[in-house]
Amino acid sequence: MKYMLLVCGDDTADASGMAPVEPWVEEQGVQRGVRLHGHRLRLPAEAVTVRVRNGEVLRTDGPFAETKEYVAGFDILECDSLEEAVEVAAKHPVATIGAMEVRAFWEDGNAEEEIRRLDAELTAAGRERDFDRAMACYAPDVEVFHPVSGLEQRGIEALRKAEEMWFSTLAGPVEREVLEFRVRVDESIAFSHALVRMRATLVGGGSLDTTARVTTGYRAAGDRWQIVHQHTSVPFDAGISDAGVTGASAAG
Repeated sequence: MKYMLLVCGDDTADASGMAPVEPWVEEQGVQRGVRLHGHRLRLPAEAVTVRVRNGEVLRTDGPFAETKEYVAGFDILECDSLEEAVEVAAKHPVATIGAMEVRAFWEDGNAEEEIRRLDAELTAAGRERDFDRAMACYAPDVEVFHPVSGLEQRGIEALRKAEEMWFSTLAGPVEREVLEFRVRVDESIAFSHALVRMRATLVGGGSLDTTARVTTGYRAAGDRWQIVHQHTSVPFDAGISDAGVTGASAAG
């Protein structure tokens, strides 16, 4: 579960003896993997408070409330329980001179399930040769390294043309079998790594049967996810035998 860690400083506290934050970031982020990301905030004196009353926008320079404690930054945690999140917060150096507020995120649904459904849409669209259905999975500004051209396709129209060119070489549906699918979600951004087998009949006879590695980047757009980046890598013969690889490894 995700937690917001609000790092609250204190104007009256002496921070001269406080330990640096960087080792905490290294331990909780790199080593343990519970800190996803975070950032410092500018001082309250530089804040702007906005209210709307009777349709009028009221702007006030300064913080929402004048207090000695203020939010100096934030960290996003992913922990198994509130107890673990509290334990991580207690190790933050600012906890020794200020306060750490730990609040759970409101659960709005399962993002990983949504992304898996999006991938299933691509499978169904290929089987039905439905370009509109496939393109609906992508953002207008998508960037795709397409296996047909081997070049980057920028924008939904360029991607559609590349897909139509590829399908023009195929007769009938494209069977897309996902052999492996791993996804990592972080707020409004997600990445997946998939191993996909594609089979189809070629227009000129013969068959297509290849397995590709597909790396995909997603962005949350309102209440749904869209693909913003996709890189498909297909196997090729590099002219290196297994014996050569083994020999090179032994030599190294």
